[in-house]
Amino acid sequence: MKKIVAAGCILAMSLMLTGCEEQTRSKEAVFDQTQESNQDYSVSDEEVTEGTEEYRRFLLDNVFHSQTEGDIHYNVYIPESYDGSKPYALFFTLPGYQGLYFQGVGVNLQTEDFGFTAQEYNPEMIIVAPQLEDWGETSARQTIALAEYFLANYNIDPDKVYGEGYSGGGETMSLAMGMRPDLFTAYLHGSSKWDGAYESVAENRTPVYLAIGEEDEYYGSEPTKETYRRLHDLYEQQGLTEAEIDQILVLDIKDDSYFEEGGVTNQHGGGGALFPHDDEMMGWLFEK
Repeated sequence: MKKIVAAGCILAMSLMLTGCEEQTRSKEAVFDQTQESNQDYSVSDEEVTEGTEEYRRFLLDNVFHSQTEGDIHYNVYIPESYDGSKPYALFFTLPGYQGLYFQGVGVNLQTEDFGFTAQEYNPEMIIVAPQLEDWGETSARQTIALAEYFLANYNIDPDKVYGEGYSGGGETMSLAMGMRPDLFTAYLHGSSKWDGAYESVAENRTPVYLAIGEEDEYYGSEPTKETYRRLHDLYEQQGLTEAEIDQILVLDIKDDSYFEEGGVTNQHGGGGALFPHDDEMMGWLFEK
């Protein structure tokens, strides 16, 4: 994998994030929560076809040919300093519907800034921006397979593996979190709905930050509040104090003023523009 130098200036976000999301979604079944977590997932570099074009220092349209999950398309930023001699952090950013693969190569990077602002928090971090095919079981399995590939083939600090999912990408990542919370150090769930399991996340005590607009036009904020209640109840059952719960579970409901001050009027698409530049939530993620 060729080395890629640190990204330059952060470009303005497009607010077209989920215009296409108005279509009706058919939900896939939440996939089996009993998969083994101690398998050997090492694979050969020959199972990856590298991309040939770059966008803002990301190598575009690499393909991991998974033996179990098929071809998985992803864009990747690898710091120029990475030479395998020391462990690096790893960040997975999953886009909304507008960033899926059939929408066009690299469109996720053109419409969401999470992969670029993340570099400001840790310049020694490999950043993977998958472009998957759906927001359900298939994409969740592929996310897990791709994470396992990077953990097996790069020198990654297992205590610094971060996940973020926005809108449809949040649905995907919540499924992946429900299956393999042990893969991730912390997770930022933005303007989305939780489709995955709760119990496994609570048992692993994987930190989760839930952020959404109070009047989110697509999901509304109630599903996010319910996710917080479900996880909070599980932690109470474990005997955790409020202070302890606050360290691993955050509910951040943004009111109208947050979006108005940010210069956007649409809370769902606007969150995709503002959240990557929100020091509180992004700082929380990478400090875990």
